[in-house]
Amino acid sequence: MTATGPRTAPDVVETVDVVALGESMVTFLPSRPGPLADVPSFERAIGGAESNTACVLAAAGHSTRWISAVGRDGFGDHLLRAIGEYGVDVSSVRRDPHRPTGVYFRTAGDRATDAHEVAYYRAGSAASAMTAADVDLEAVRAGRVLHLSGITAALSPGCLELMRELTARRPGRPLVSFDVNHRPGLWRDSDAHGPEVLLELARGADLVLVGDDEAREAWGLRDAAAVREALPEPEILVVKHGSRGATAYGPHGARTFVPSLGVGVVAAVGAGDAFAAGFLSATLRALPVRDRLRHGHLMAAAALTVPGDLAAPPARDLADRLAALDDTAWGRLRLGPGWTETATAGAHTDAGADRAEEEVRTP
Repeated sequence: MTATGPRTAPDVVETVDVVALGESMVTFLPSRPGPLADVPSFERAIGGAESNTACVLAAAGHSTRWISAVGRDGFGDHLLRAIGEYGVDVSSVRRDPHRPTGVYFRTAGDRATDAHEVAYYRAGSAASAMTAADVDLEAVRAGRVLHLSGITAALSPGCLELMRELTARRPGRPLVSFDVNHRPGLWRDSDAHGPEVLLELARGADLVLVGDDEAREAWGLRDAAAVREALPEPEILVVKHGSRGATAYGPHGARTFVPSLGVGVVAAVGAGDAFAAGFLSATLRALPVRDRLRHGHLMAAAALTVPGDLAAPPARDLADRLAALDDTAWGRLRLGPGWTETATAGAHTDAGADRAEEEVRTP
């Protein structure tokens, strides 16, 4: 992604395309595969569902703001600098002199396997102490879209009340986007029942994104239609089916399914946040629902074909050309490492998909 430099604090709160609120932590990535006990060293990076989405959107040309709290420590300095360098406005992030910035360590393996380990050190973090009283609500609401996730609600009672405030249906609020992000481990020590809270917050949102695996685990819902029945309130509901694709439900019973792309996966991390960024980007541009889903898949493919959580998104003209392919060409499109770098790098089709290849190559 192109670094544009951190934004400075404005005298007046500027309206942006997307405001994302939530905790970001310093991530320590292993220098080699294996159990955490055997890894000799780690490389520092950043991680946070909401800030990841804001960074991808900023790299795709949208104005974004990240709102959170970090410690007045070196890790907080690093987060502000790293996220700000993506072009995200970080001027409304609060610095807490009494609480630390959260950190976590993870193994190099696929997060879906039993061998994957994550060690979080976020209890008592600055972000977990966020409340509606100490967050700049004017800056939070000064966006066309406010993007939230269920992770924030699990951090503390104060964070839960903040989320309830932000998802309350009031006149004049921005479009509220909510990525369910069910993390059972975060709710173990909470007095609140996570699945019930997540359902409550989702019902207050305008746009909801949820994986069908999350819906089964949290709510016992077996298919996308059951999820829509449980969540009739959001104008748009997106149910993600992993490698199969995603289904979007709209007003008046509208339903749109778009299959996922063939992707040469390098690392299965960051795809959900990138999908949210792609869908929101296309929503801001008022594209048809089918194209919003396709842009979500394309952003996810960018994340899946790089080692880390954050990847450079495809150039808008390339993404638009791929999203405009007919169904046959879309279904045969294959994307591999480096495909976002040029209009043709890494993009190819299998036998019989000549038209897709021609459209991808068209200047």
